[in-house]
Amino acid sequence: MHILADENIPLVDEFFAGFGEIRRMPGRSINRAALENVDVLLIRSVTRVDREMLEGSAVRFVGTCTIGTDHLDLDYFEQAGIEWASAPGCNARGVVDYVLGSLLALAEVRGESLPRRRFGVVGAGEVGGRLLEVLRGLGWDVRVCDPPRQVREAGDFVSLDEILAECDVISLHTPLTLGGDWPTFHLFDQARLSRLRPGTWLINASRGAVVDHAALRDLLLQRPDLEAVLDVWEGEPQVDVALASLCHIATPHIAGYSLDGKLRGTAQIYAALCAARGVEPAIELAQLMPGPALTELAFASSAEPAEMLATLCRAVYDPRRDDADFRRSLLGDEAQRRAGFDLLRKQYPPRREIDGLKVRIGGHNPALDTIIEALGARLLG
Repeated sequence: MHILADENIPLVDEFFAGFGEIRRMPGRSINRAALENVDVLLIRSVTRVDREMLEGSAVRFVGTCTIGTDHLDLDYFEQAGIEWASAPGCNARGVVDYVLGSLLALAEVRGESLPRRRFGVVGAGEVGGRLLEVLRGLGWDVRVCDPPRQVREAGDFVSLDEILAECDVISLHTPLTLGGDWPTFHLFDQARLSRLRPGTWLINASRGAVVDHAALRDLLLQRPDLEAVLDVWEGEPQVDVALASLCHIATPHIAGYSLDGKLRGTAQIYAALCAARGVEPAIELAQLMPGPALTELAFASSAEPAEMLATLCRAVYDPRRDDADFRRSLLGDEAQRRAGFDLLRKQYPPRREIDGLKVRIGGHNPALDTIIEALGARLLG
């Protein structure tokens, strides 16, 4: 068996060497010519895989080590009998950590109290659903909008109109769809963006084209009361530099780039390929997952809850470092910026997740315990 893998997928040898010969190349360079004699294609979201690429090739399994599938032509896969798999939820916790870090940064610069804001989560899948659990676990006021789920199941969903009218923090976690029950291409277009409440914070860590970038750029120029956090961009790796300069936090599509999430994604695709080939998995992620550099934090029971929340989140991840790195990459010409975008992702430093953190409290304080539980960290006795 011949396997072609995006060079940014970790642990490919460890998981897939038993299946056959492995070759790697940059994800954006994978094309039809690269697929000669390839049976299994392992990719990330930067590689579009469709009929044009696969027709007539030997590829019979496509695995994307990502949550999203908008870069896959699933209709063609079905017609051609090509098996495929994605990694739903693999990096969801990393994105939640990114949103929490962004909220803390915004609250600090604006002098705001996060519990006094009203949060709107748009899209309640793997990522949005987990963010919702964390925010509600903290006792914050949250609304959630997900029309397809609202049709399928009971729940306290609200409309997008209600999110715009009632929420002053809006975090986007939808797939990118052009049709179907809920088309999300330019879901936040000029008309909807113009309805943002005064002082709203808009966070997009889903797909770039969910927000009309030109409309958002014009709006931010007109309304300095608004704040934007963008991790995803229309036309990646090309970036609207003018829009980036107007964002409070701007990053190169790394919200879900935790080490845990990337390794989890590889493990999920390995399990899917084993199932497709009818073999029992011989390797478990726990065997390969490295221990975290930071293993434990301790607080006195007199610690202020808000300070402890900020310390816990920032001890594991603070997006302001990635924002600074990204802004430096935007200083060159267009070719340099495009290369810089991919280089930041390729050389991204190891980053862990908050729910792997152990926390010790020196005494009894229910408010602190609530924060630890909401974040998913482990409270030590």
